[in-house]
Amino acid sequence: MNLKLIIAIAAIAVMPVVAQAQKGAPPPAKGAAAKGPTKADVQKVVNQIKGDKAKLDTYCQIGKLGEQAQAAAEKKDQKKMADLNKQADALGQKIGPDYVKLMGSMEEVDPESKDGKELIALFDSLDASCPK
Repeated sequence: MNLKLIIAIAAIAVMPVVAQAQKGAPPPAKGAAAKGPTKADVQKVVNQIKGDKAKLDTYCQIGKLGEQAQAAAEKKDQKKMADLNKQADALGQKIGPDYVKLMGSMEEVDPESKDGKELIALFDSLDASCPK
């Protein structure tokens, strides 16, 4: 499973929710660096998902959608990708607001950075809990 792709798809899927949640919030100051999630933020959500079978099942379904989205992206099927994003968004909502917020902030993370690799490793442990 390509976790980086799943995170990207999940982040895209939750963007309308994150944007709606941020309405009314003051814009970030010019020159302010975007802040991604901390290791503690990710670990908290991973533990929540691992501790709840329904949330884990839903997370695993999002992973399967990610695999389908990868295939659709290779075929350049924008309609299929949009449909999969809607499905991933609905599933993300079922996991909960902490997950939605985390996925929105994950787009600020460079997956090739040291911190990014550490955060992705936490998700890898969650992926290992999904049936193959």
